[in-house]
Amino acid sequence: MTLDLRVFTEPQQGASYDDQLAVAQAAEQLGFSAFFRSDHYLAMGGDGLPGPTDSWTTLAGIARETSTIRLGTLVTSATFRHPGVLAIQVAQVDQMSGGRVELGLGAGWFAREHEAYGIPFPAKRFGLLEEQLAVITGLWGTPVGETFSFAGEHYTLTDSPALPKPAQARVPIVVGGGGPTRTPALAARFATEYNQAFPELATIAPRIAVVDKALADAGREASSITHSAALVVAVGRDEAQFRARAAAIGREPDELREHGVAGTVAQAVDRLAQVAADGVERVYLQVLDLHDLDHLELIAREVAPQV
Repeated sequence: MTLDLRVFTEPQQGASYDDQLAVAQAAEQLGFSAFFRSDHYLAMGGDGLPGPTDSWTTLAGIARETSTIRLGTLVTSATFRHPGVLAIQVAQVDQMSGGRVELGLGAGWFAREHEAYGIPFPAKRFGLLEEQLAVITGLWGTPVGETFSFAGEHYTLTDSPALPKPAQARVPIVVGGGGPTRTPALAARFATEYNQAFPELATIAPRIAVVDKALADAGREASSITHSAALVVAVGRDEAQFRARAAAIGREPDELREHGVAGTVAQAVDRLAQVAADGVERVYLQVLDLHDLDHLELIAREVAPQV
C-alpha cells in the first residue's frame, strides 16, 4: 500500500498563527504532503485561547513561509464568505504559495459559532454549497479577457471579470459529507477529492462504492477522484507514551484505538493498512496537540515508511 499522509489541525481549539506555522514547517521538513486546517471560529470545548484565527488569512501567511507543502482547508464553510470573495482569496493564496493550495468546501454545521460572531446560519445550506462550487469553479474557469455571469437562487454575478486566476490550472477541490445521494453527486460534478471525516471504519468501503457510482452516473472514471479520510492520530513509541499523548488531548486510549490511528507504531500501521484496503488513498491525520512536534517526527520516521 502507498498512502498519502497529511497533517490536519483544529486551531479553533487554541492555537496562534505562530503555533500553526511551526507545525506546517515541521510537517514540510518531515515529508508530509500537506498542512490542512479546519475553518472554525469557536472552540468546541475549552476556552480556545488565544482565540480563533481566520483560515485563509493564516494560510496566506504560511504560504509565504513554506516552499513545498500543500495547503488547504478541511473544510471551509459556505456560510462564512460570499463565493466571489472566496474565489479571490483562494486564488490569491494560491499565487502566494506558487500553486500549492487546495480548497475543501462544505455547507457548515456549527450553529453556535455563527451565533457568536453574527454570521447568518440558514436552516437549509446545501443549495448555498452547490451554488458556491458552481460560482468559484466558473470564475476560475473563465478565460482571461472574458466575463462570467451567474443567476442562482442564492447568488447573482453579472459580467464579472473573473479575476484573479489561481497559479494552478485547476485548484483541487475537496468535497465531503455523509448524505446518501446529493453529496456524492455534488462531488462527482465538482470535486477532485472526496473526504470522509472521522467515519465509522465499517462505513468507509460502502461510502466509497456510493461515490464511485455517482462518478459513473456523471460519466467520470472512478480513478478521477481521490478518496480520503480524516482520522484522529495519537501514536507512541510504546504504550506508556501513547497513553500520555491520549491524556494530553483529553481522550480515552481505548476510544482512540477504536476510531483513530492510535496506539503503538505497529498498531498505527495496522490501522492505516486497514483503511487503505478499504479504498482510502489519502489520510488526514488530525493532530490535536500542536505543541508536540516530536509526535509528528515519530509518525514521519517510523509510521510513514511502512505505509
